[in-house]
Amino acid sequence: MAIINQGILGGFSGKIGNVVGGNWKGINYMRVLTKPSNPNSDKQVNQRTKFTTALSFLQPITPFLRVGYKLFTAKQTAFNAAMSNVLTNGIAGEAPNLELIYSAISVSKGNLTTVANPAFTYDSGEITMTWADNSGSGTAKATDKAMYVVYNPTKVDAVYETSGAERSVTTQVADLPAEWIGDTVQVYLAFITADGKDVANSAYLGSVEVVA
Repeated sequence: MAIINQGILGGFSGKIGNVVGGNWKGINYMRVLTKPSNPNSDKQVNQRTKFTTALSFLQPITPFLRVGYKLFTAKQTAFNAAMSNVLTNGIAGEAPNLELIYSAISVSKGNLTTVANPAFTYDSGEITMTWADNSGSGTAKATDKAMYVVYNPTKVDAVYETSGAERSVTTQVADLPAEWIGDTVQVYLAFITADGKDVANSAYLGSVEVVA
């Protein structure tokens, strides 16, 4: 049964036949319930596998994404915006041989001036990220805070920070769990303004094997 809240011309919530209505963030919507003629077709399997592959990357950094994609939440969640980015840009191949293209994935997107000359080194369980202080270039300020993600695909886990060292400091250290030794990790770096209102597009710094 469906309920019409604003008369016959208004939106409705519930199900009428094969049509479902609802409201999300003040937007009325309707969608048709469909049943695929072959839910196990190559296309369907490929799409489901892509979705699962994207989830494996995004779920461990969900709190980070709420900050990194905060500017894209007017008509969707930050997580869904990040999911769209990964599905569109970050997966190659066909099921069952799909792979994440880490260099094409953005863990944050925004209008703040991006990091300049990013790099990193690894030593004794620590990743040290460095960059050039480009304060005053575009919207960059010395007080912008570093944001980073270090993702471990083997453990399907990550360490991250959304308010780290200031842009003027030019260095940020990430401590890695001891149980990550032997795994290869992926490293991303971005910035957020001191007031948290804007973020920069993330930069992919590369990968490294965690050794003792």
